[in-house]
Amino acid sequence: MFKNILVPTDGSPLSDIAVNAAIEFAQAMSGSKLVALSVAEPYPFSPLTESSIAADSGIYEEKMREVAEQRVQKVADAARQVQIPCETVVAQSFSPYEEIIATANKFGCDVIFMSSHGRKGLNRFFVGSETQKVLAHTTIPVLVFR
Repeated sequence: MFKNILVPTDGSPLSDIAVNAAIEFAQAMSGSKLVALSVAEPYPFSPLTESSIAADSGIYEEKMREVAEQRVQKVADAARQVQIPCETVVAQSFSPYEEIIATANKFGCDVIFMSSHGRKGLNRFFVGSETQKVLAHTTIPVLVFR
């Protein structure tokens, strides 16, 4: 049924639940493979005042990319231990949900396993939910873990 499974990860323990479920599901579905995605946040631009000190944006973005690489490598290592093929993708974007959808389309994924932090009320309104945005903008089935 589902052969190409996208599993976005932000490295959180909640994200690990979705990763583990995706791996277990792939084991049960013979011939399935994973695509692990982590989205690195670009340097947040803010106008500087005279007394501001800016960190080097190149160093920041390199560090965020390294962290994202470590996250997808953790997924790939776990999948390899149980002999599940896994491709890794690191993207850089201020809009993770768009990268999730673009990656699912690019790799022909037929399901997305992802976590939701379950924010409610005003916190959800102001912080937003990448999971909600994925659900609103994709036609691919999404399994959400809380």
